[in-house]
Amino acid sequence: MTDFSDDLAALDAQALRRRRRVVESPCAPELVVDGRPMLAFCSNDYLGLANDPALIAAAQEGAKRYGVGSGASPLVCGHMAPHAALERRLAEFTGFERALLFSTGYLANLGTVPALAGRGDAIFSDRLNHASLIDAARLSRAELNVYPHCDLSALAAALAASKAKRKLVISDAVFSMDGDLAPLPELLALAERHNAWLLVDDAHGFGLLGPQGRGSAAHFQLASPRLLVMGTLGKAAGGAGAFVAGAENAVEWILQKARTYIFSTAEPALIAHALLTAIDLIEQGDARRENLAARIAQLRGSLKPQRWTLLPSETAIQPLVIGGNAETMDVAARLFERGLWVPGIRPPTVPAGSARLRITLSAAHTEAQVARLVGALKELE
Repeated sequence: MTDFSDDLAALDAQALRRRRRVVESPCAPELVVDGRPMLAFCSNDYLGLANDPALIAAAQEGAKRYGVGSGASPLVCGHMAPHAALERRLAEFTGFERALLFSTGYLANLGTVPALAGRGDAIFSDRLNHASLIDAARLSRAELNVYPHCDLSALAAALAASKAKRKLVISDAVFSMDGDLAPLPELLALAERHNAWLLVDDAHGFGLLGPQGRGSAAHFQLASPRLLVMGTLGKAAGGAGAFVAGAENAVEWILQKARTYIFSTAEPALIAHALLTAIDLIEQGDARRENLAARIAQLRGSLKPQRWTLLPSETAIQPLVIGGNAETMDVAARLFERGLWVPGIRPPTVPAGSARLRITLSAAHTEAQVARLVGALKELE
């Protein structure tokens, strides 16, 4: 029996061991981390709502009205009035017939994919999809076809060759480590042409893309009974949880079959109550999105790396590829010494040889804060 000491040493030798830090203040650009002040470029709180006074007040009101825990699975007695109201609001906001709440985005994908496809079916997955989609596809026991990143020709050929009774295409909308946007109109057209379903993980698009932040499907003006969207509520929405939205019967089927929904305690009603306010803030958040766009343009316009590569992303995720694991983690550590928290991302999260700094920007960042980061990166390159 091993005690994992050799395994952990091997991680250390490859600069692959992950370590946590302790944040001692609310989520914001300026944090107290391990007892010291830090300017953070690592949060997914894209609109700066996680510590918004209106959201805090709504959570407090929710706690007073509904307590803390939900007490049970949604299919027992855990489905409370705020959950029902939030599902209706999310369906209306995203333009789908129905929405279903999950405790996390990971659980949403892990439950939804096997509900839609199983033995005898086929799944078609982009090579750079999030780990939750990858694990969900493996768990489903369907035939798994992985196509090169955003390669529509390869996907079309795989769909045409498949004899599966049910076909499911799964893709991130905004890819979490590259920041690029999937060609969703073309993916949906292929799905419809080949009698397949399309499930889009909109974790990094919901609240940011489309009119009033309604998401990636709205951004491309997509509507189809074969389209399902998973969105998370712990990123741009500033809260916690996730949802799947789509046609009435499809969502009802997921409710009946998704094991991560059936066998999980419902998220606290106070969170759902607070998220009703968050959706209002997203809907009214054009100024926040404009500020975020300005910070993205500022970073891309002023950071001109020579040895490193700033990937072509127009989203809040701005990956700066350094290459080697050790150098990437050294740069991240040197930034941290300067009071700048930018995470280093290594394999297996990204392909070998493409370790990077994953810079994430927020509407709450100021021009001066982004300029400080750019200046430090130029000095370190």
